[in-house]
Amino acid sequence: VLRELKRVLAPDGVVRLGLPDLDKAIQAYISGDHRYFHVPDSDAQAIGTKLVTQIIWYGSVRTPFTFDCIAEFLTREGYRHVRRCEFGRTESPYPEIVQLDNRPRESLFVEAVK
Repeated sequence: VLRELKRVLAPDGVVRLGLPDLDKAIQAYISGDHRYFHVPDSDAQAIGTKLVTQIIWYGSVRTPFTFDCIAEFLTREGYRHVRRCEFGRTESPYPEIVQLDNRPRESLFVEAVK
């Protein structure tokens, strides 16, 4: 997917990814923060069960990421200036790139330049 995105991007184009953030889920698990997880108690009561259920989101999420993981994948595909970004904020010259950001609590936002 990253290779295809790079192929269709204009020179110096910016790709912005919103990905399931494994680091945030792990931190919530370690700190015992039940409030972080969207999984209702009727589906999972133990924090470990909430962690696993949220990571795979009832079987629909197949690829949670850490920043260093996606940065490595992007760099391997030849992207430059890989950076973590805040929800709704960009450092790119394309401010409209953030319009589709959603789920800030559990997402990792990353930008990279072709």
